[in-house]
Amino acid sequence: MEITEVRVFPVNEEKLKAYATITFDRCFVVRDLKVIQGNNGLFVAMPSKKRKDGTFKDTAHPLNTETREKIESAVLAEYRGELERTGAPPPDVGDRKLDSSAATEGADEPDPPPDEDNGTGTDTQGE
Repeated sequence: MEITEVRVFPVNEEKLKAYATITFDRCFVVRDLKVIQGNNGLFVAMPSKKRKDGTFKDTAHPLNTETREKIESAVLAEYRGELERTGAPPPDVGDRKLDSSAATEGADEPDPPPDEDNGTGTDTQGE
């Protein structure tokens, strides 16, 4: 599977730095990924929906670390490019870099645990 397009839409908020849309194989799009300023630098959060109990559940997410790293690398590289194009100052990225090595820099973060319902989703607490 190939990422054929990445679009980034910067926002001016404290932790949320941008929304992103990615296209796979020119035929499948995933919207509402988020570039987040975390305690250890930037990371890419998958699209999620708030549940009635107040928790968030990913609506789409990679099933393995390799795909997660590929998505994060592509999104952060495009984010960097968008900041350069607009002349916006780069955010504090902590230990991570805003280039194609971003995915391997953040590889120490574990994948979220599988959802108890069917093993395909993740639950996360508020953003």
